[in-house]
Amino acid sequence: MSDIQATLDALYASKSEQHLGNDPLSFCHRYADPGDREIAAVVASSFAYGSIVIILRTLESIFAEMGSSPRTYVETFDPQAGLRTFSGFKHRFNDGRDLCALLLGLRQMLEQTGSIQSFFLLGHNAADIDVSGSLNRYTAGVLALDYHEVFGDHGIPPDSYFPFLFPAPSSGSACKRLCMMLRWMVRPADGVDLGIWDGVSPSQLIIPVDTHISRISRYLGLTGRKAADWRMAQEITASLRVLDPADPVKYDFSLAHLGISDGCDGKDASRCLTCPIIGICSQNLTK
Repeated sequence: MSDIQATLDALYASKSEQHLGNDPLSFCHRYADPGDREIAAVVASSFAYGSIVIILRTLESIFAEMGSSPRTYVETFDPQAGLRTFSGFKHRFNDGRDLCALLLGLRQMLEQTGSIQSFFLLGHNAADIDVSGSLNRYTAGVLALDYHEVFGDHGIPPDSYFPFLFPAPSSGSACKRLCMMLRWMVRPADGVDLGIWDGVSPSQLIIPVDTHISRISRYLGLTGRKAADWRMAQEITASLRVLDPADPVKYDFSLAHLGISDGCDGKDASRCLTCPIIGICSQNLTK
C-alpha cells in the first residue's frame, strides 16, 4: 500500500495546466467570484458526458451566451427568451429545453436559498460517512422545482432528458457528474479544485467514476467490480480513504487524465513506457 500511496502522491503533484485546459473544470476558472464559479460548476458538470472535444465545444457555446457573470445571467434568466436563444442547442441526449430547465432550476435555487451550496445543504447531513443521502435529497429537490415556464403546466415531459442531468445514488447510478461538481466545489483549492463550499467535508466525497477511473482503478486493485455504478464508486473511494481519510478523492483528477489527456487505454504498450503508474499497474503491457 505504501508503494501505491507514493506513486499516487507523485501523480497528484504532477497535475498540470495542460490537463486543466482539457477539462470542463477549466470553465469555472474563468471567473473569480465564488457565486459565478458555483453556477459554472453546475452547468459545466451537467454536460460533462461524451467525448472531451464535444464537451468543451458544448460548454464554450453555453458560456459565451452567459457572458461575464453566470450568476447574473441565471438570476435574470427568462425561460421564454432562453428557449428562443437555445432553440438549436443539442448535446447528445439533451436539447435546448433541458438546458433552459437547468438554468431555470438554478434561478429558483438562488431565489430560495441564496446560493447553490445553501440549496444543497438543505438535504446534507454532516454526520454521514459520505454524500449518498445528500445527493439523493439534492436531486429530488432539484427535480421537484417548478419547470412549467419551460415545459408547460404538466411538469417534465416523458421525452425530456432533463432528469438525466440529476441521477441519484438510490437508482444505482455512479452519479459521475454530480460527484465531479462536488469535488470541484468542496476539495481544498489546489490549483485545480476550487474549495469554495465549506458546508461539506472533503472526507465525505465519492470519486466520480467514468470509463477511465473505473478501468484504471481495476488495474490498481482499488475495486474488483466490473459495473461502473454507485457501489463501484463507493468501493474505489473506500480504498482511497485508506490512503487519505480526510481527502480520499484528491487523486481523481490526475488518475482520470491518464486516460483523458495522456491516452491510456489499456491496449497500447507504448503508452505504458512513460506512464507514471507503470510500477503499480497490473495492466503493464511492457512485461
